[in-house]
Amino acid sequence: MIRDLVAHHVAITSTLAVFETFVPNRPAILKQARAEKALTPQAWSSYLRRRSEIAEKNDTLQAVEFRKEMQFERAFVQAGGLLLAGCDPTGYGGVLPGYGDQRGLELLVEAGFTPVEAIHIATQNGAVFLGEQDTIGSITPGRAADLVVLTENPARNIDAVESVETVFKDGLGYDPVRLTQSVQGLVGLR
Repeated sequence: MIRDLVAHHVAITSTLAVFETFVPNRPAILKQARAEKALTPQAWSSYLRRRSEIAEKNDTLQAVEFRKEMQFERAFVQAGGLLLAGCDPTGYGGVLPGYGDQRGLELLVEAGFTPVEAIHIATQNGAVFLGEQDTIGSITPGRAADLVVLTENPARNIDAVESVETVFKDGLGYDPVRLTQSVQGLVGLR
C-alpha cells in the first residue's frame, strides 16, 4: 500500500494527536492542563467521562493500532511519501486547535522522527503539498509567515513547542497568555 500511495503522489496527514485520545493510559489532552481552562465545564466533564470509559475498557488493541499508525507514518516517509501534520478536532473534545498541533509534533518524535523532521512535516510539507513552498512554509526572506517564538529550542527538545513566548499572525504579535485567556471556558460551545 505504501508503494502504491507514493507512486500515485498521495500525501497523508498525520493526526496522531487524535489517535492518542482513544488509547488508554496515554497523556493525551491531560498533558496540557491549560486545555482544561479553555473548555466549557460541560465539555471538560464530557471529555473526562469519555477518557474514563476508554480507560475502563483498557482496549489493548487501540494501543497496538496507535503504534502501528506511528510505524506506518515512518515507513511512508522512508519510502518517499509526503507526510503532513494536522489535528482534526474529535467529537468529545480530545484535541484542541493549537494544543493538538503541538502534541502532534511531540508524537511524531515519539514515532521516531527527529524534532527537525517533525517540524518540517508540520510546516514545509504542507506548503509543498499546496505547491506554495516558494511563498510559505519556511522562514525565508520574502516569504509570508505566521509563526511562534519559543523560549526554548524545539530542535533539541520537541517539548519546547509548548514554551510559546509570542504568536505572530499576519505580521502582528500576540501574547499567548492573553490568547488563552480570551477563550477560557468557551471551547465546546459550538
